[in-house]
Amino acid sequence: MANTFILVSSAAFGALATSGLRYKFNFWDRLFRPAQSHVDRAVAEPPRVVNDGGWTTIYCDDVASFCEWLGKDEEGIPTRPGEQPSLGSHLLVELYGCHGPALETEQSVGDTMREAALESKATVVEQSFHEFKPYGVSGAVIIQESHYTIHTWPEHRYAAVDLFYCGGTVLVHKAIEVLNTRFEPERIKFLIVRRGLESEVTR
Repeated sequence: MANTFILVSSAAFGALATSGLRYKFNFWDRLFRPAQSHVDRAVAEPPRVVNDGGWTTIYCDDVASFCEWLGKDEEGIPTRPGEQPSLGSHLLVELYGCHGPALETEQSVGDTMREAALESKATVVEQSFHEFKPYGVSGAVIIQESHYTIHTWPEHRYAAVDLFYCGGTVLVHKAIEVLNTRFEPERIKFLIVRRGLESEVTR
């Protein structure tokens, strides 16, 4: 299957927030407040699109550039020149340094994931979560637009979250706000995967 990847670290988002810089996309500014004191003031480079054998890869190491790109389309992940439309977007979220107790129980994790789905305007169909002993919770919220899933490692203060959505109506940044508020991570990383590129599914 053809996909698109975008990788960006939240540590850089925090650096911008502490520098006093403000962007019109103040969601990101509010979301990532603590972090570095040093700010790289190099000229921002736009995301770079590479197409290879049915795979599209997008590289972006500059935070301001990524914020600007994301802010062009609140309802999903925008496309750039050279990037094809896709049937869905798969946002993988790495949450490091979380508040451990928030990751421990089926109730806590399930409530957070359901809230993330509802706040992002996704239509919840069903949910299922399981609490492992001694550590960890796995589960999924099935939404009409696809699914939100999670697995937690409380002993490492880490959670892996997948937000898979389609249809252009999911406000995915609202789901991220909920994850950030409830799990209180010190760092977040994102990997965005395009699922079902137009040229591949119509071959």
